[in-house]
Amino acid sequence: MTDPSKDDFFRTLPGFTRFEGVTDGGNYHPLPDDWFLAVADIVSSTQAIASGQYKSVNMAGASVISAVLNALDHGDYPFVFGGDGALVAIPPSGESRTRAALAAVRTWVAEELRLSLRAALVSMADIRAEGLDVRVARFSPSEFVSYAMFVGGGASWAEKQMKAGRFAVEAAPPEIRPDLTGLSCRWNPIAAHNGEIVSIIAVPDAAGSGPEFRRLVADIITISAEQNRDAHPVPVEGPTPVLAFEGAEIEARATMPVAHRWWRKLSIAAQIVLVYILDKFGIRAATFDAKIYRRDLAANSDFRKFDDGLKMTIDVDASHLARIEARLREAEAEGVCRYGLHRQDSALMTCFVPTPLMRDHMHFIDGADGGYAMAAMALRDKLRDGEGLSASRPAAGIS
Repeated sequence: MTDPSKDDFFRTLPGFTRFEGVTDGGNYHPLPDDWFLAVADIVSSTQAIASGQYKSVNMAGASVISAVLNALDHGDYPFVFGGDGALVAIPPSGESRTRAALAAVRTWVAEELRLSLRAALVSMADIRAEGLDVRVARFSPSEFVSYAMFVGGGASWAEKQMKAGRFAVEAAPPEIRPDLTGLSCRWNPIAAHNGEIVSIIAVPDAAGSGPEFRRLVADIITISAEQNRDAHPVPVEGPTPVLAFEGAEIEARATMPVAHRWWRKLSIAAQIVLVYILDKFGIRAATFDAKIYRRDLAANSDFRKFDDGLKMTIDVDASHLARIEARLREAEAEGVCRYGLHRQDSALMTCFVPTPLMRDHMHFIDGADGGYAMAAMALRDKLRDGEGLSASRPAAGIS
């Protein structure tokens, strides 16, 4: 591996292709000392979801990733999508551009989506001064994309500091816009096929040891893997194109100023119709094949991740869900973890597609009825009720 202080830290990490690898501490490598974590989330996201803004909440979370990666010239940097927020690890060479991108995203989210986004830029020096760490693994669900997995407690600490108002990135002046090229949400919610779409967050209790939490994660992965395609909520052939235009308005807001927005909405609508026709009749357009694109879409989706805890949005039947819940309750009673879980009847997809002609497009999965945000709320309720972590610092979880 090359010098980890260089910008290509993540690109040069050895990767793994089976999700079970998230439990192997040997797959994780320390983030360089001079790097930063860009963190952001929606304030009062559960209320926004309750009022029907679930697509806007997911779009806002994904916009953080899009803005930062576009600002850094599409470099290969570790990130994780959290439903109502996101985290991106960036090198020191990208600090000023990332700060500007986060500031612009805050303004765009407020003015166009009518939501409040908070953001922070936290240095690894501050994280390690707290005795915490950020270690990163590279998981490749397909040959075209890789997603970062995070352990060490540092990412959770950075999020907590952001919510306390530390390391804040202030919003940009009015009408300043980030570069959100490639950000889209054109797909309808994807209905469950096995039973229910379930969003799960399981984090280590400070009293639980690394090996015990690793066993829990391995057990949950094993149970869910008994379902077709590891309980993937997106069919192997991808979602079926439909003539639905609900996401065009949000996407147009992401990529065009008001004066030219109707042209952009017309263009998006034309693209939706074109993909529908190409797929329905099996027609190729130059190098674009709708059926290959749909299959890549399914293969490239991030329905499972590890971010100082296990996060999954999966499609499971009643018996498998009962076993998963029983295992989580058992681990919680033993002080190994705390968890939140939310059920819904469909999954939601938000996409980052710099160009549909390449096969490295990325697709972020959440539950269509709040998913991770609602599971996180259930987890927070436990903490408020006095059932939460017994120590002030996050547990590392994987070692």
